[in-house]
Amino acid sequence: MEKIFFEGWNSVIRTFIITILAYFSLIIFLRVSGKRTLSKMNAFDFIVTIALGSTLATVMLSKDVALVDGVLAFFLLIFLQFFITYFSARSKTISNLVKSTPALLVYKGEMLANAMKKERVAEDEICAIIRQKGLGSLQEADAVVLETDGSLTVIKNVTDFNNEVFEHVIKRQVDDIN
Repeated sequence: MEKIFFEGWNSVIRTFIITILAYFSLIIFLRVSGKRTLSKMNAFDFIVTIALGSTLATVMLSKDVALVDGVLAFFLLIFLQFFITYFSARSKTISNLVKSTPALLVYKGEMLANAMKKERVAEDEICAIIRQKGLGSLQEADAVVLETDGSLTVIKNVTDFNNEVFEHVIKRQVDDIN
């Protein structure tokens, strides 16, 4: 229980210096790697963002982790994320391994029960997003899509489901729609 509030000035000075250096190291790596590194486009991107935050906290507060070790961890996480996204943008196979696909949950005002069960989305969640978008009934929504980042998109009017926007969404739910 001793040293619960104050361990000494060495600890405070170390935390001060390491936090500033780790923070600027992370900022430099993020600027060099591009916008995609901290995007929330899919679960993979989200995990990288969480890992970077966790690593920053560990470097700042753990006396067992040297600054160089933390900076190396930042570099490796960002490099691996860049590497995976670079190749997933060029290879359908890698893309399918890393990313989920969107799921159609409502089609022309009808809830798709099988898709909702598979994606673990409840009817009240669908109703809530429809209300949030200012619609008064389920029938006013031509489509509700569970996106790859976990968000729900409500589309009021769809003139043609056979287009590039719905290509990957519709392929997954052909059985539910028919």
